[in-house]
Amino acid sequence: MELGTRFPPCKLGRSFSGWVQRTFQSTQAAAASQNSCAVDDNKATAPVPEDCPVCSYNEWDPLEEVIVGRAENACVPPFSVEVKANTYEKNWGFYQQFGGQSFPRDHLKKAITEIEEMCNILKMEGVIVKRPEPIDWSFKYKTPDFESTGMYAAMPRDILLVVGNEIIEAPMAWRARFFEYRAYRPVIKDYFHRGAKWTTAPKPTMADELYDQDYPIRSVQDRHKLAAQGKFVTTEFEPCFDAADFIRAGRDIFVQRSQVTNISGIEWMRRHLAPEYRVHTLSFKDPNPMHIDATLNIIGPGLVLSNPDRPCHQIEFFKKAGWTVIHPPLPLIPDDHPLWMSSKWLSMNVLMLDEKRVMVDVNETPIQKMFENLGISTIKVNIRHANSLGGGFHCWTCDIRRRGTLQSYLD
Repeated sequence: MELGTRFPPCKLGRSFSGWVQRTFQSTQAAAASQNSCAVDDNKATAPVPEDCPVCSYNEWDPLEEVIVGRAENACVPPFSVEVKANTYEKNWGFYQQFGGQSFPRDHLKKAITEIEEMCNILKMEGVIVKRPEPIDWSFKYKTPDFESTGMYAAMPRDILLVVGNEIIEAPMAWRARFFEYRAYRPVIKDYFHRGAKWTTAPKPTMADELYDQDYPIRSVQDRHKLAAQGKFVTTEFEPCFDAADFIRAGRDIFVQRSQVTNISGIEWMRRHLAPEYRVHTLSFKDPNPMHIDATLNIIGPGLVLSNPDRPCHQIEFFKKAGWTVIHPPLPLIPDDHPLWMSSKWLSMNVLMLDEKRVMVDVNETPIQKMFENLGISTIKVNIRHANSLGGGFHCWTCDIRRRGTLQSYLD
């Protein structure tokens, strides 16, 4: 099911041009409205009323409503310095050749079909599904600081973070994703009008100063060395973060400093969510950190998946709290399958429908067996072509409402 009005690409293009000629300043739209969804500061621990359309505190409570992304009109981002730092050398020629153009159309068509089937399966499991608007991402735009074309609205997890009854729009860090929020505005406005809180983080200018223009990438060894030194392509010129670098466990929210999330962005989120939530920064042995959910994925109370290829330096934090740390099996994605923006570890990028149901790739039999041994039923769906665009089930979704209450799982 979709919300909002569909606009033809030509109309979107003209309005797009008007938008980008103006001064770019973000506003923080948080509604402490006089409806049943507003939370009294003196009763912050009270559960959100049932009629609030937005409510999610963790990654595993029973899923009731979700936004699923779109592959329609997806475009290859221009090969800028921040894209280079987040992609593998074997794909650089692809970006140089096709930046600003559509991803291979036959591949996109298959990805669209896969995601439609995923939506149908979610609906059959009793989940309400909403979608972003289709937009022409090939349109070229110019701000006072840069020029770019767009990318897609495929991964709502990258741009939206739900904490309680609040939707937080991430500022993002790729220039090709500067206007990605526009695809989600109709559905977010609907949630807002129905009582949800809505916050947009400060929008970065994405001026040249936000990026290390001489970021020295020549090999995987370079990436390992730089990451170990805490050096990334994004500077601290202004706050930036992708929502997918955060993962929730009730009052505790975990984040990583990555190529797209800087310390200033983490600090903005920490201050914004305090004192009700505690934001913990984790680090990993990862040569190319970008989004936490294929490196560390929390799948239940006291249960966390930890990527064996990217060990967490703070994993004892979970163990001392009595959590079970599980290392998922090696993925089965073939070497010749295109993964333009991710690694094979999308196999662990799963979506929990509740503590006993998980959506996994139909091709990934080892991780299916792992979940079944844990007593978790697997809902098998094929999204191999959708994987190529940079995400698994967790990336392709943003859980809007889960049936549960705010709790602490690490005290």
